[in-house]
Amino acid sequence: MPKQTFFHLPKDKRDTLIQAAKKEFSRVPLHEASIANIIIDAGIPRGSFYQYFEGKEDLYYYLLDQLSQKNNDRFVKALKENNGDLFKACIDSFQYMIQNHKNQEHKNFFKNTFLNMNYKMENTLANNIYEENRKNQHLSIIRLINTKNLKIKDERELQHVIKIMVSVTFQNLVQIFVKDLTDEEALKNYIEQLELLKRGLYKEEH
Repeated sequence: MPKQTFFHLPKDKRDTLIQAAKKEFSRVPLHEASIANIIIDAGIPRGSFYQYFEGKEDLYYYLLDQLSQKNNDRFVKALKENNGDLFKACIDSFQYMIQNHKNQEHKNFFKNTFLNMNYKMENTLANNIYEENRKNQHLSIIRLINTKNLKIKDERELQHVIKIMVSVTFQNLVQIFVKDLTDEEALKNYIEQLELLKRGLYKEEH
């Protein structure tokens, strides 16, 4: 995460640095990104950069965390709008995420992220809802989900369901870039997979 000196900067200077970082991470994946390009674009000395962040990885994961927070806020909003229906909220959130691809810079940033995904990236994007610092956020989501139509016994099983949904969502986002899918194709595949989860795969014995 950023050092406190970053948060003490005026908002316009913070925004300029963040925009320069987004531009560079949209151009190439994290491991190829250049701090030199970021500081030239932001108009700051290299020494100043290290007063704000430990390195490019620190800055990159801060961007992912901010993106994750926006997605999480959108998911909470979708749950409220759909009366706690987990499946409808996931579909609304997925549509929101793929709509961001309309912006070429956003699309390239996502592409570089998802095609070079590792555990830390996925965990950051998943908003670390099971980490200590996200417990309150996680509990607010749990409370919003309508469990009446879900075949679950307790909150532990609901957590497993959420993890499964997150995993399916990530895989579908990755496939957009791997297979160069249109928004319509991506949404169709996602809905089909959620419908399978909704129905369950095992036939009940008669």
